[in-house]
Amino acid sequence: MDVIFIEGFVGQTVIGIHDSELHRPQPIVVDLHAGLSRAKACDTDQIADTIDYGVVRERLQALYREHKLTLLESFAETIAEMLIVDFGAAWVRVKVVKPKKFDDVEAVGVVIERTAAALPETPRTSGVLRLIGAGMVPGGH
Repeated sequence: MDVIFIEGFVGQTVIGIHDSELHRPQPIVVDLHAGLSRAKACDTDQIADTIDYGVVRERLQALYREHKLTLLESFAETIAEMLIVDFGAAWVRVKVVKPKKFDDVEAVGVVIERTAAALPETPRTSGVLRLIGAGMVPGGH
């Protein structure tokens, strides 16, 4: 398995369940690993045959700005689904961290792992996953 990764992606966003978290942005750090069974790019040397981490970075920036989620788990799940559905990853690991959430703790957060095969079929994912399974990744990512 080939793994494309981004580590230490830092952004400011409003997320949380406590009143103190819902009125101003706070730092959130994301690490993600997206596995491809074997990146075709190893043979072709073409970015269209793998996951373009520059495009993933842009999508993360948009997510930080636009989401309306309250839990880190939901935030991580959104990233995992994006990597599988939109970028054709077969497996993903996503870590989302709130650094210095408490004075006596370095960080709190969540780590999730998902596979394309285990992703529940929804109207959004069903057609896309069939395309991915056929080796045709939408959007040319």
